[in-house]
Amino acid sequence: MSFARCLSRSASRGAERLSFWYTVTTMRPVAFFDIDGTVFRSSLLIQLVEELVAARVFPPDAALGYAPAHTRWQNREGTYEAYINEVIRVYLSNIKGVHFGTIADIGRAVVESHRRRVYRYTRDLIAELKDDGYFLVAISQSPKSILDDFCHEYGFDKVYGRMYEIGPTDRFTGAVEEESLIANKANIVARVFEKEAVTREGSIAVGDTEGDIPMLGAVERPICFNPNHALYAHAKKAKWEVIVERKDMIYEIPHV
Repeated sequence: MSFARCLSRSASRGAERLSFWYTVTTMRPVAFFDIDGTVFRSSLLIQLVEELVAARVFPPDAALGYAPAHTRWQNREGTYEAYINEVIRVYLSNIKGVHFGTIADIGRAVVESHRRRVYRYTRDLIAELKDDGYFLVAISQSPKSILDDFCHEYGFDKVYGRMYEIGPTDRFTGAVEEESLIANKANIVARVFEKEAVTREGSIAVGDTEGDIPMLGAVERPICFNPNHALYAHAKKAKWEVIVERKDMIYEIPHV
């Protein structure tokens, strides 16, 4: 073997070792956050729909579609999950034919008006994890367009939300893209671990309802923040961390 070929092989192996070392050393810890009710103290989708009705983009009676579910939830006779599912249904049934630019403009106005309406605990946790080099992932049932604007404010690296199909004239068709992915947050967690340079070691997830259980169960440190009854019951059995923020107090609920 010639000296030049030997030198070339040696350099190639050195490059492979360097590439492997670089990949391993740049793997980042990851944190997953539900947004609505966990970071944002309401729902971005609800705020968006209310503004679309007020602007007459959606018909005035659109809100009647989820009003009964909202009343049942307020009266503690129904669940928040049932309420938000009705809001999603109303949004989907009225979005067809609306121009993307209209939704984007109203979405930006909603974010500008409500971007500081967040919980202190999750706001400060996001900042702390960002400083510690975490890869931050946001997951929500709200439309991705409004999520992108909101999550940019807090430094998220990746945002997953509902994506609604846009036709050739930049108007919504009424169809949802990749609905099976966003329907189960465990699917998103699996995709992030597969496609991003992140490690399960030190992984964190924060959620507030039973819909977050698959996401919480897929990480090393699940945090149930202001959980509803169904999530709290599961957290007690699993001995997951439970944090409550009430008025100006933040406290952890110990498992007995």
